[in-house]
Amino acid sequence: MSQIKIFALGGLGENGKNMYCVDVDNQIFILDAGIKYPTSELFGVDEIVPDYKMLLEHLPKVKGFFMTHAHEDHIGALPHILRDINVPVYATNFTMELIKDNLKEEGFDLEKMKLHVIDQNSIIKFNNVKVNFFTTTHSIPESVGVAINTQDGSIIYTSDYTFDQSADPRYQTDFRKINELSEKKVLCLLTESLGSGLVLNGSINKALDYDLNEAISNAKGRVVASLFSSDLLKIQRVIDIALKHKKRIAIIGRRAQRIVDIAIEMNYLSIPKESLISLRYIDEKNKNDDSDIVALVTGNRHEPFYMLQRMCKKADRLIHIDDKDTVIVVASPIPGTEKMAAKTLDILYRTDAKIHVIDKKLLTASHATSDEIKMMMNMLKPEYIMPVIGEYRMQYAVMKLAKDMGYSQEQVFLMDNGDGLFFNDGVPTLHKSKFRSGDILIDGSAVGDVNDIVIHDRELLSEDGVLLIIANINPRSKRILGEIEIVTKGFVYVKESEQLLKDVKEVFIKATDKHLKGKYINWNELKTSVREDVNKFLYKETRRSPITIPIIIATEV
Repeated sequence: MSQIKIFALGGLGENGKNMYCVDVDNQIFILDAGIKYPTSELFGVDEIVPDYKMLLEHLPKVKGFFMTHAHEDHIGALPHILRDINVPVYATNFTMELIKDNLKEEGFDLEKMKLHVIDQNSIIKFNNVKVNFFTTTHSIPESVGVAINTQDGSIIYTSDYTFDQSADPRYQTDFRKINELSEKKVLCLLTESLGSGLVLNGSINKALDYDLNEAISNAKGRVVASLFSSDLLKIQRVIDIALKHKKRIAIIGRRAQRIVDIAIEMNYLSIPKESLISLRYIDEKNKNDDSDIVALVTGNRHEPFYMLQRMCKKADRLIHIDDKDTVIVVASPIPGTEKMAAKTLDILYRTDAKIHVIDKKLLTASHATSDEIKMMMNMLKPEYIMPVIGEYRMQYAVMKLAKDMGYSQEQVFLMDNGDGLFFNDGVPTLHKSKFRSGDILIDGSAVGDVNDIVIHDRELLSEDGVLLIIANINPRSKRILGEIEIVTKGFVYVKESEQLLKDVKEVFIKATDKHLKGKYINWNELKTSVREDVNKFLYKETRRSPITIPIIIATEV
């Protein structure tokens, strides 16, 4: 019998940052390693990765990363984590190509990496554990679920999936493999939760096709469509409809072009060469405004919205949106981009172009709905269920679905990141906050140097600005030399606040005099005292708290 521990370092109670660990008899299998994009209050943060540091203490036990598909919320953290945990990575061919692309961009030497391509027939053995895979339907090719087979039964991780049978055959779910897994004991099912509140509607894809077809067929001029670059199924849908209306396709977006190139090379995107065009920079002769052009504006997170704004403001080099254009917004905002998406729509409507915003309900078809989650449970018949991939309310909805199917509350585990679900000889116990978990904030290329204090300072800077007090002090004569200089940024308008700044100088002089009367000058205490006194004065006068930085220079004359 086995000792099994299941815990999440990310992905529970949140949207993104998916990273789940299964420890079987001191062998740790890591399922996905994704990023989460920051909300607007995380100033200057580019992305968030799971706090993986606890794994460094157990490095010899880590057997590898098992990646389910190529979306950023499942593979995006790999370049950050592999610098510290260089263990084998297992992924399907298409997913691996995008992982390699990410690693190369981050300067990795791929020759030194342990990258293994798997498919749905792969079986990988680790002592008394076997890992195998089953294909699933998602919005990106070669998505798989993972089964970790132990002596006490299988731990099955579905990742993101649907049972959409209208999808391209190469995207479809392998029901035969799922049935094979169900014939043996399934100890615990880790099923996605994101779509648990949605009701199955078989006409979603038809409605999406109808909306896209209507917008493109009625367009009198150029069509501009915004999409996320990783949503290859929807990109193909737009392309297919455009080709029916004898349109030419242009794809815009740096990262999008790389994903699209890989997808075309691997036959996951089908665009006839004669229909794919490259736009040249706009000049006096070239406006890129032919009526048969369908321009796909693609990227990650905020990029499609940002590029549309540039096109509306005539700042883009390739397209200037005007009243003859039809704009189709196929990218619904993800967490952290809601304000930018709303602002983009506002700017779009000012152009007098024809705007078609695809209903968000038609864009969520790539996640398992309530009926599909029930169907997965029904097929696999797990003894226990652990909802993953989603906010707590979504996990709770999965628990309700499980109860509807006859599961008891004791068989469904609603967990937070860092909680541990332990199976000892097949018997589960839940341990709250057992493992270290949290966020690592990525600022540019720096990992782990941004913490709550830095974010708080950035928040203050954005709201109340900064005030610098620069003074020269002679340490021998213990006198202030010359003028005290005050520099403010984002705090007050200097010309209208001359009296306030004069008063700040007086506060500085009084605070400094206390320290200059002593036998020795403690420079750190002097700066702290100045900062506190000035902050108290400014808050009393202005009800604002800028970041105050005293710059005191020891100057001997």
